[in-house]
Amino acid sequence: MTVNDYIGIVISYTYATGLLIIGETLRRVFAIKPDLTRKFIHVGAGMWIFGVLALFKSWEIGIIPFASFIFLNYLFYRYRLVSAMDTSSSSPGTIYFAISVTLLFAVFWRPLSVDQVPIATAGVMAMTWGDALAALIGKNYGKHKYQFADSTRTWEGSLVMFVTSAIVIFLVLTLLPTSILSPNSLTWEIGTAIITAVVAAGAATLVEAVSPHGTDNLTVPLVTAGVVGMVYYLT
Repeated sequence: MTVNDYIGIVISYTYATGLLIIGETLRRVFAIKPDLTRKFIHVGAGMWIFGVLALFKSWEIGIIPFASFIFLNYLFYRYRLVSAMDTSSSSPGTIYFAISVTLLFAVFWRPLSVDQVPIATAGVMAMTWGDALAALIGKNYGKHKYQFADSTRTWEGSLVMFVTSAIVIFLVLTLLPTSILSPNSLTWEIGTAIITAVVAAGAATLVEAVSPHGTDNLTVPLVTAGVVGMVYYLT
């Protein structure tokens, strides 16, 4: 490990600690409901993948913050250490999210060779923004419910999931490749990016609708990334 790697790890944990402190402050001081503070932390954690891309040049070191939070999030969930993130009714979704991000970046992120990290990033962003906004809109404004097994969703929330996922996937596929964060990555033509975003967003929406009790934090990123990769290589 280099000095820059150690600095990157310290910055990553400082950022994560700051997210938890802000979330807890919002809950205690401003009486923000835990479901909102949980989504705030969820989005903030997901967006940190761009910080990791900027800080680390070795994928083996770069996934350390993700991987360590599998264990840390288990402790937070098991003992309810951070009320802004886990309450008595919370699912183990934060653990699943850390697992999915770790797996995707371990498989696709190769910054010093032909880099496929846009595939992983697209999957993470669909979960980060699509699921968060779908849950908030569905819970607060959803009027038309539907159910699959034990999962209850709203059509309004699913529509938001699809639209948001399509937008963020498209932005990732068009802006991340060859950028300073991923200079050696695969590139998508605009037409291919549009097709990929729509198909992957549809898959993400379907998977989110049928995944029970927080497992969407695992299934949505993995399935979305899988579809993005498949569509890219087939078009």
